[in-house]
Amino acid sequence: MRAAGTRSASSEERVWVVPDSLRPVLAEQYGPVYAGRPAEKRIQHLGPFASCGDEVTRVAIATGNLPIVGVVDFKTGRTGTVEASSYAALSARGRRRVVNPAGMLTERLRRAVKEFLLEGGGLLEVDGEEDLAALALVESLPVGATVIYGIPGSGVSFVAVDALSKEHVRGLIAQMELRKIDLGA
Repeated sequence: MRAAGTRSASSEERVWVVPDSLRPVLAEQYGPVYAGRPAEKRIQHLGPFASCGDEVTRVAIATGNLPIVGVVDFKTGRTGTVEASSYAALSARGRRRVVNPAGMLTERLRRAVKEFLLEGGGLLEVDGEEDLAALALVESLPVGATVIYGIPGSGVSFVAVDALSKEHVRGLIAQMELRKIDLGA
């Protein structure tokens, strides 16, 4: 019998942790990168797409072309923030919150992306860090869609979702360290 107040092993969830050896690979640009007005014009004319990152999601909404799903953590860079009101048009479609600690890709986040896409999408707020959500987006979006994410100091990366990009994401996730941790409620 468990002691009162302790969690059972079943409350532990799967997470994929980025090992130090994989960090340089994840930092590489994958897909074309555009900045400023060229990025905005490209976003304006995208077909179905999802965004990962506060600033890139804000810019997409400002262009009038809403992503199916926009993933944010309300932080830009190390110290900046984006006002929640910037996401109002997207959160009106739907809004979810999920825990995803820095340097990890949680089963919760992967599942939330899949479920949210089936429900029609909206704003997915991450308590922790959203950076690796781009992997979950490529993994879950249909072939033919695009995933955009911000690269600090460089611009916006545009990743076409196809068999090759899905295979690349599966390979990256397979190189991560699978662990079980308690993420709380």
